[in-house]
Amino acid sequence: MILPDAWQGIQALLAATEKGAVPEATLGLVHLRVSQINGCSVCVDAGTCHVKQAGETDERLCAVAAWREAPYFSEAERAALALTEAVTRLSDQADPVPNAIWEEAARHYDEPALAALILAIATTNLFNRLNVTTRQVAGAWG
Repeated sequence: MILPDAWQGIQALLAATEKGAVPEATLGLVHLRVSQINGCSVCVDAGTCHVKQAGETDERLCAVAAWREAPYFSEAERAALALTEAVTRLSDQADPVPNAIWEEAARHYDEPALAALILAIATTNLFNRLNVTTRQVAGAWG
């Protein structure tokens, strides 16, 4: 780490995310979907390994990119994944996070959980941008 103070800040973001009472499985799916969208092989690889160790199924992991059509996700997870895509793809729409997406997420998550979801999405986007920009490759660190 070239800027160690930056790593301390990132760790603080990660610790804050854990205080929002969002299920670990949901945070793992969110991390994976953001990383798929951004093409971050390091985060797709690491995120997949992490959630598998936490008990995530292969069926759900394989279907994250097609979550709308796959039967494996709860309504709350679908709301989190829709929010994930909207927040990650801000420039793809004139109204990046439409009211319908926000309201569906708010139906399943209280304010602290919504804050944690947004922070998790933003932090994963940060990791993705750092890894993709510096051309990090999955498996190169281990």
